Amino acid sequence: MSGSASGEKEALDNIGISSERPTKRAKTEHPLLSIKGENNNADSSTKEESSGSQRVESTNRGKEKAQEDKKNPGRRRRGREEGPRGAVATGPKEPRLPKRQTAILLGFCGSRYHGMQFQRTQPGLPEQRTIEGELFKALIAAGAVSKDNADDPLKVNFARAARTDAGVHAVGNVVSMKMITEAPGVDNMLNRINELLPPEIRIWDLQRVQNSFNARILCDGRKYTYFFPSYLLIPPKPGCALDKGFKEYAASISQDVAYTSDPFWDVPGVEKSVAEEDFTRKRAWRASPAHIERLREIVKKFERTHNFHNFTVTQDPKDKSNNRYMKNLEVLDPAVYGETEWIAVELNGQSFMLHQRKMMFALVMICRTQTPSTVIDQLYTLTTVHIPKMPALGLLLEYPVFDLYSKKLADANEKLDGPSDPQYRHPISFEKYSEQMNAFKQKYIYNNMRDIEDRKALFDAWIRSVDGYGGGDLLYFNPTGTIPEVSVVKKGEKRERPFREQRKFNMTSFAEDDHGRMEADEQPDDVDIDRPLSKKEREGAEG
Repeated sequence: MSGSASGEKEALDNIGISSERPTKRAKTEHPLLSIKGENNNADSSTKEESSGSQRVESTNRGKEKAQEDKKNPGRRRRGREEGPRGAVATGPKEPRLPKRQTAILLGFCGSRYHGMQFQRTQPGLPEQRTIEGELFKALIAAGAVSKDNADDPLKVNFARAARTDAGVHAVGNVVSMKMITEAPGVDNMLNRINELLPPEIRIWDLQRVQNSFNARILCDGRKYTYFFPSYLLIPPKPGCALDKGFKEYAASISQDVAYTSDPFWDVPGVEKSVAEEDFTRKRAWRASPAHIERLREIVKKFERTHNFHNFTVTQDPKDKSNNRYMKNLEVLDPAVYGETEWIAVELNGQSFMLHQRKMMFALVMICRTQTPSTVIDQLYTLTTVHIPKMPALGLLLEYPVFDLYSKKLADANEKLDGPSDPQYRHPISFEKYSEQMNAFKQKYIYNNMRDIEDRKALFDAWIRSVDGYGGGDLLYFNPTGTIPEVSVVKKGEKRERPFREQRKFNMTSFAEDDHGRMEADEQPDDVDIDRPLSKKEREGAEG
């Protein structure tokens, strides 16, 4: 990063952000009432006619402005002051620099950040470090956001294409806003912002867009990738709580349900082997072509439009907002890095609800428990079950998609005189930055992911926490493909021995000198509870 830390601090200190509530502007006397001399004795009827005509004229102007706003929804009216509405200017006013509606194409490693979304610091609480918080500070320091607008991102129409949870990475995302693209003393705004940002956050481009462009509203697709070690597909260890629970359930129903053993566990004394011994053997395990074909069969069940209420945090399974369209899912061929084989699943959908990691849990568990893929059809019904989340470490936002916007843009550009026309706008695309993005992804995301798994055995600890559960919540993973009554979550009823997720599996960052293996706690004290969200909260949390 270029530029000294003291220089950046000075730039931020000069912003002068105030949290005080703006004072109301004093009312100005009507011009007709402030005229002295002969006009003060004018006939009252003349005053009324003049006042009435002004009211009509004012109304007409209001209608004209409303019509203009409808035609140009992204354009702010000329003459509107910067900063808090109604604030009284004190001291010399900053010179007004032109702002342009801009798409910021960026990527980031989400480790050590509390998610993408900007969060206001609550009194008495420590600041929550977020990607947008760091970005907005850099924009202010670079002069891309004026001093008058520095206290609130909404003043510059700030919007994101995709929101990411704490610790989740994105090699491509888009933020739209009205920003100053040419500031005094700044030769290259993109380079200046990157100088002010930490190295794990990079701006790929600042792209001029149409005035009405809103990254969240016009984004019509998002592509994610989830990575996991292939050894998660090994069936539960014989004698573990999950294995016993499955076999007890099989014995309790009249149908003949047989759980077959896996060759991986066919070694002498395996039931008494310790986790570290098992992990060494797991890392050497490789998925067969049959495993990959099975995964590819299962993911097809997620495609098209379905009610994904069991895969998010919702209060009402009947809410229409639970219906989402998944364009396609693809399981890539396994790849070995170091001693571990990894599998990547690409998810391409219109929008994602909290949490797509639940989809990956269902995928892995169906594959490792001989459960028919038809159980997913039952998960789309109004029956509610508990589906845990896979670790956050494996999730990556590749990029958002703006297909419809790009198509409309192409139609508009055809009527212009080419890229030299000032109204010409380029489509939103990350393709020409792929080389930079791949290098960034390798250095800050993939290497971090593999290093943590090698040091902490995070995925192994997670799967052992699943296999250590012996209650009824996960019994819908069975060879019959049916959801037993004991697995159904009923509103207002307390479940016996519910599965408890652990917050530590949401972590994507650990100290470099922390080489201790992560353990699977049978009675975790860091329980990760999914609080039911309102419809408005879920809409704000989508990505």
